[in-house]
Amino acid sequence: MEAPKPVRSFLAIEVSPEVRQRIGRIQERLGMYLKGIRWTHPEGIHLTLKFFGDIYERDIAAIAGAVEGRAAAEAPVNLRAGGLGAFPNADRARVLWIGLDGDLERLSRLQRDLDGAFEGLGYPREKRSFKPHLTLGRARGERILGVQDVLRRGESHQAGSFEAGALVLFRSELKPGGAVYTKIAEFPFLRSGEGTPAGAAGK
Repeated sequence: MEAPKPVRSFLAIEVSPEVRQRIGRIQERLGMYLKGIRWTHPEGIHLTLKFFGDIYERDIAAIAGAVEGRAAAEAPVNLRAGGLGAFPNADRARVLWIGLDGDLERLSRLQRDLDGAFEGLGYPREKRSFKPHLTLGRARGERILGVQDVLRRGESHQAGSFEAGALVLFRSELKPGGAVYTKIAEFPFLRSGEGTPAGAAGK
C-alpha cells in the first residue's frame, strides 16, 4: 500500500474579488518602480492566520475541530487594505506587503486563541508577533530594489474594504508558475454562510 502523502496547508481569510482587482492594479503601478520582485498572483492573495506546513489527512479532522467552534462564535470581521510595508525592512526588503486596518483587535484575539489550540495539537506557536498583511510579492534574489523610493513617495495605495465571513483551510501546491491554492475546508463565522455546513470542502 502506498504511504499517505503530506499536504502543505495553511489557515487563512479570503480577500474579496474587488480588493484583489485593486491590488492587481497597485502591483501594475509598482512594477514601474520596483525590480527583483516576484509578484503574488492577485487571485492567490489571502490573509494567513496559521501556516501548518506538511500535514496528513488524519490531521485535518483535528484542525477542523479546533477551528469550527471558534469560527462559529465570531461575527464577520471587517477589514480595509492599504499602505505598503516590507519585511524585514525597506532597506533589505524580502517581502512587500499591503497593510490591513479595521477589526484588528478582534482578529488578533482570534489568531491567538487559534494558535493556542493548534499548539495543543502539536503545532508550535508562532514566534513572530501577528501582523495582519497581504503579501504583494517576494524578492527574486537577495532583496527587492526600489522599495525605499516607493515608500518615500508617500502614496496610500488603498485597495478598499471587505468583510471576512469565514476561515478557510487551504492546500498549497508549488508549481512552476507559482503556488496554487485549493480549499480543503471552510468554517463560516457567526451569521454568515447560512445553509453551508461548517467544514464543507470547497470546490
